[in-house]
Amino acid sequence: MDRFDAMQAFARVVEAGSFTKAAETLHMSKTTVTQLVQQLEARLRVKLLNRTTRKVNVTADGAVYYERVIKLLAELEEAETSLPGASALPSGRLRVDVPSPLASLILVPALPSFYTRYPDIQIDMGVSDRVVDMIDENVDCVVRGGELTDLSLMARKVGDLEMGIFAAPSYLERSGTPAHPRELEGTHHRTVGFLWARTGRALPYALRNKTEQLHINGQHALAVDDGVAYLAAGLAGLGVLWLPRYMSRTHEADGRLVALFENWTLEPMPLYVAYRPNRHISLKLRVFIDWVAELMAEHAPVADRRPT
Repeated sequence: MDRFDAMQAFARVVEAGSFTKAAETLHMSKTTVTQLVQQLEARLRVKLLNRTTRKVNVTADGAVYYERVIKLLAELEEAETSLPGASALPSGRLRVDVPSPLASLILVPALPSFYTRYPDIQIDMGVSDRVVDMIDENVDCVVRGGELTDLSLMARKVGDLEMGIFAAPSYLERSGTPAHPRELEGTHHRTVGFLWARTGRALPYALRNKTEQLHINGQHALAVDDGVAYLAAGLAGLGVLWLPRYMSRTHEADGRLVALFENWTLEPMPLYVAYRPNRHISLKLRVFIDWVAELMAEHAPVADRRPT
């Protein structure tokens, strides 16, 4: 029995809650993973997992052992890269999930610079706005906009997305240009709704000027749960959009979107990188998070909230 492989297999089964899912992410057969865990239990003379036909649960002894194992595996990885004769560059597979507009407009175009620094990291990037089960899907981190509601996750704030309200010229020609945000809640105007993954519904947006503060949702004929589709709907003239400026900038420049209510301001949308608290931050994950933070400092720096 290779103790390293056995500990790695055990840790993955605990995280995935399934021998089958663990085997898939480790690129091993289910039989191999099962044998490795059984050999580990036999060597330790302790039952680490309770197995049922539907679920695998960690025992009390297994939970204690798991916490030690993930630290040991992380320390081993760091030890291998810290030797003078070893490569100091992080390596291995990193599984991340990011919103589709952020991926296509900012992260993916900048990846050549990331690979110049870290050529031995392999990124498997899920591109979505859905809720990701980080344990079942073995995802190392997610990048998400908006306040995080899952308090079980660790998170680092990496940006504040400046927001604006926009419409396509075709929409404004058909429906007219609204003079006040309250008009969006009437029957004459339509918005494009964005269905947030954590709630499954469109949420109101906060606006303010020198004398008023409002929360506007608007009436939508179409609501979507993907940022790229949301932008496409607005460009097609299907309604008014609330967009981060990084998504609108090019389309404002070429006249395909028109900014509305420019004497009103919207609260910026916070951007976070979130990861599981029970996972040691590996070197490859740490450098990826640092790189995202560095990149967003150029595009959407964290706002200074200190009073002036």
